[in-house]
Amino acid sequence: MTQDEILDEFRASEALLEGHFKLSSGRHSGHYLQCARVLMNPHRAARLAEALADRLPADLRGSLDCVVSPAMGGIIIGHEMGRALGLDAMFLERPEGEFHLRRGFALPEGAKVLMVEDVVTTGLSSREAIAAVAREGGEVLAEVALVDRSGGTADLGVPFYPLVDIDFPTYAEDEVPADLAAVPVTKPGSRK
Repeated sequence: MTQDEILDEFRASEALLEGHFKLSSGRHSGHYLQCARVLMNPHRAARLAEALADRLPADLRGSLDCVVSPAMGGIIIGHEMGRALGLDAMFLERPEGEFHLRRGFALPEGAKVLMVEDVVTTGLSSREAIAAVAREGGEVLAEVALVDRSGGTADLGVPFYPLVDIDFPTYAEDEVPADLAAVPVTKPGSRK
């Protein structure tokens, strides 16, 4: 899929939002990609996951044992990536602020993992999820995401293969422009 085709999928599902948003990273933006909307259609989610799987080098695909994604945003695309790659898909949760595998999920010692996210902005959630996989006995070989909002600056510590790069400006709390600050803030992400 081309970048235009991918963005058309977001537009068609009304997943590209405008307003004033406080992102999971704590930064503010006038744009938000509601990946849950683009993934709510199973056929669209499958197409996007297959396109994302096609971005992976063949040698990497062949060395993976499973996919892991952080809840909430990564669950659907993680599941679809598991289907596209023929691998089991698990997800991490943070009921008390730190990611853990729950619900009977467990990684065999040394499991080779593909981390799957919906959106990467600063990479903080990804780095936390990658650290959780290491605590659980696995090794993240690479990460994929539907969207890289970092402008290519997120350092995840592993190879990163986003489906699309979108560089909407983001602002620290004390740097929000006056026109954006005048719009009521919405916090659509999963982090408290």
